[in-house]
Amino acid sequence: MIKADSFVKAAKERGFALWAGVPCSYLKPFINYVIDAPDVRYVAAANEGDAVAIASGAALAGSRGIAMFQNSGLGNAVNPLTSLNYIFRIPVLLITTLRGEPGGPRDEPQHALMGPVTTRMLDVMEIMWEYFPADEADIPAALDRAVAHMDSAGLPYAFVMKKDSVAPWPIKSKPEPRPVFDPPPRGGRFKPASVKRVEMLKALRGAVRPGDVVLATTGFTGRELYALEDSENQLYMVGSMGCLMSLALGMALVRPDRRVIAVDGDGAVLMRMGGLSAVGYERPKNLVHVVLDNGAYESTGDQATVSGSVDLPAVASACGYPRVTEVTVPEDLAAAIAGHKNDGLTFILARIRSGVPADLPRPEITPEEVARRLEKFLQKELLR
Repeated sequence: MIKADSFVKAAKERGFALWAGVPCSYLKPFINYVIDAPDVRYVAAANEGDAVAIASGAALAGSRGIAMFQNSGLGNAVNPLTSLNYIFRIPVLLITTLRGEPGGPRDEPQHALMGPVTTRMLDVMEIMWEYFPADEADIPAALDRAVAHMDSAGLPYAFVMKKDSVAPWPIKSKPEPRPVFDPPPRGGRFKPASVKRVEMLKALRGAVRPGDVVLATTGFTGRELYALEDSENQLYMVGSMGCLMSLALGMALVRPDRRVIAVDGDGAVLMRMGGLSAVGYERPKNLVHVVLDNGAYESTGDQATVSGSVDLPAVASACGYPRVTEVTVPEDLAAAIAGHKNDGLTFILARIRSGVPADLPRPEITPEEVARRLEKFLQKELLR
């Protein structure tokens, strides 16, 4: 058994500064410690996949990230692990517990299958793993193995934690209540959209400032942004649907000096709507969350989403976004982005019509090349 502070301090020495997680009783000492620790940051994720995406955003921004969760939630993390981390080669450290361990202590019935298959799932996803260190003397070498693999392969590394691996650590701090906001009056609510996605993206690009990062959700959004003009400050999400807002959150927290503009879609937001709660609680002032809403999963055949029955701006306000607005014309989107001065988390719903340009290309640059290029862009000095 080890002490939480011994592992956290050793991890911090190796560059791990942001922890994102979902609670498990096995993880309680870690979560309690990092919540109280003044020199590392803990982000409470709404689900395990979001924890992986938050840690991945931190990694792209230059800080090693850790995602920790119960193994019953490993399935929730499969999406980003296989179509974000693997495809873009974003290394994060995973700590997953081993509830339902074969031959281990008696556990709840929901862990009966997950316990035996946890390490097999990691193997199938080509994630190198080892059991969490049981002795304090083993911590440095275990972390060095993890870092070496992450740096050489560009892939996650996992510690599988058995029961009673970490000594109890009582939490001292209390949750900080953060007020939610009433959505502002919007006379244009559900007003019919007048333009297509490409017109909104043109307006958005015109409002981007040097040093900004633009993240585009999977599907036609990333492809259309690429077609307008490829740029080193842009990332085109592939797969990992719904994870964009969490990826942007991790990046914005690590780099408060950079404005992060996340261009999302209504279907993606609905898929992982719980992610809005973590963004709204953390409230990074440098994050602008734009949702292009055409009420459809357009890239898969234009099937309808349920966004027409959901007031997404009101949801964002209820989740803690202090600034919420709704636009239907490109000029208003450009004005809203141009008026943002890294001075407040902002949610912008932009209503659009379906329809894509003819012969829309796919990016010729690979996701891994996009990720490495963005990392280099974020290392550049900002001109003041």
